[in-house]
Amino acid sequence: MNAMTLLLTVMSTTLVYSAPLIFTAIGGTFSERSGIVNVGLEGIMVMGAFASVVFNLMLGKSFGGATPWLGLLVGGIVGLIFSLIHAVATVNWRTDHIISGTVLNLLAPALAIYLTKLIFQGRGQTDIIQYPLDTMTIPGLAQIPFIGPIFFTSTSLVAYLGMIVAAFGFWLLKYTRFGLRLRSVGEHPEAADSLGISVYRYRYIGVLISGFLGGIGGAIMAQSITLNFSISTIVGQGFISLAAMIFGKWNPLGAMGAALFFGFAQSLAIIGKYIPVISGIPNVWFTLAPYLITIVVLVLFIGKSKAPAADGTTFIKSN
Repeated sequence: MNAMTLLLTVMSTTLVYSAPLIFTAIGGTFSERSGIVNVGLEGIMVMGAFASVVFNLMLGKSFGGATPWLGLLVGGIVGLIFSLIHAVATVNWRTDHIISGTVLNLLAPALAIYLTKLIFQGRGQTDIIQYPLDTMTIPGLAQIPFIGPIFFTSTSLVAYLGMIVAAFGFWLLKYTRFGLRLRSVGEHPEAADSLGISVYRYRYIGVLISGFLGGIGGAIMAQSITLNFSISTIVGQGFISLAAMIFGKWNPLGAMGAALFFGFAQSLAIIGKYIPVISGIPNVWFTLAPYLITIVVLVLFIGKSKAPAADGTTFIKSN
């Protein structure tokens, strides 16, 4: 494998594995910027993956090539609805955020597999989808000398869409009235409430955005990597996304950059044997690498990264 082909393979595979993490990590950023810790991203991804695959299998013939893109929307909507459990529990019922998120992570796989068995005649996994999110070559950009073949040939278009979402999310949080209010309820909810800002409303919005983007992340994973749904479709991706959010310092652009790093770590299981410097390392270490790196990042950065001041706190509106 020559150098150009190796670079193309590394970049293409990295983007494919990064795409689910980018969307989910950005979603987590919005939730925690509003003051709600969302460790339930894993469960939200599971439900998004399940819904997108079922939609793809059931209605693929009706929508053809548009099916996987509509599947992303379906996954996002189901993720949003599922995240309502977390919003109600943490905002209205004042449940501990970690416990509520853990419930989502325990509930989602059991519910999804139960529904899979109901729909697919008792089987614990679905069929392989016929309309996946394929890699594609971006016309025009692929013709740019050197850069084009590496970044825009046989690449993940949805990963680039995730980068656009990250840039938009950064602008939304930093430069708009909505972003200022969302950040204010995550930093000083009492002060925000005294100014007439509805803390409950903005915390709901933050959690629902995380549900929508996390559902899309799960749908991307199922429709571009595993190509079906089973109990192993989402294995730790939500927790890796959570680590990317922390590594990125609760910033959409930082979360995106961290997601790209973790995506590269995951892609090593596929491309590691082609990289001369590390080709001799047993493949099992490449498989473990993303999870080991996640643990290291959490240990090294969770105490140093400054979360929103009111992140994880319960707000009780004064009369």
